[in-house]
Amino acid sequence: MQAITTEQVKELRNRTSISIMQCRKALEEADGDMEKAIVILKKKSSDIALKKGDRLTNEGMIIARADGKKAVVVVLNCETDFVAKNEDFVGLANTLADKAMAEGAEKAKEEAKEMISLIIQKTGENIQLQDISEISGENIGAYVHGGKSCAIVSLSGGDASLSKDIAMHIAAMRPEYTSKDDIDQKTKDMVAEMLKKEVDESDKPEEMKSKILAGKIDGYFKDKILLEQAFIKNGDMKIGDLLKKAGLEVKIDSWKYYSIK
Repeated sequence: MQAITTEQVKELRNRTSISIMQCRKALEEADGDMEKAIVILKKKSSDIALKKGDRLTNEGMIIARADGKKAVVVVLNCETDFVAKNEDFVGLANTLADKAMAEGAEKAKEEAKEMISLIIQKTGENIQLQDISEISGENIGAYVHGGKSCAIVSLSGGDASLSKDIAMHIAAMRPEYTSKDDIDQKTKDMVAEMLKKEVDESDKPEEMKSKILAGKIDGYFKDKILLEQAFIKNGDMKIGDLLKKAGLEVKIDSWKYYSIK
């Protein structure tokens, strides 16, 4: 067997960021062949990732990039908050976001598995890619809230600054619908049935119960409708009012909310 030098181990570590001990073992197995040692390390990374694949990943981080016309979001999961703050894990999330921004979400997804396997080998934790997605449009804003939730918003009219403000609001307040029109009839009927029992059991006059029920239904959905929510940066103004202030032509084309699951 060829003697493995410190310089060879250092070079392999610089190229892979894997521990010194693992680099030395790979070089010994490859009889000093640097490229073969890299293949060995990648194979071991993949095997380790496979073994850890059934472990829960309830922590992680979200990275977003936006340039006004396009936004990408990467949601990367791990097992512990400690690893979520690890330099290698954070670097991986940012690398995937940069690649998605430059080459598209699908390209980033294609290359993610191998990149993730290497970080699993370094951290010893299961790491899973929850999502990489992108959205394109006229005025796009993105906002990450505490590294654990995120929203991206596309507006017709307005500007990217307004989109980012609304994305910030969504990331913090987590609406379920844009407007009342987005609530499907099945959900309305289910809520009405749930609240009707409460109203029926009250001692209010029968002629008032229908109005009370309608008010309770409106109250139930109020905090779940984006346009009806009080703007997080100005509690005296609803999101709908914010859009009107920006101009009658300003509308929310689309939005999406993300969180660590």
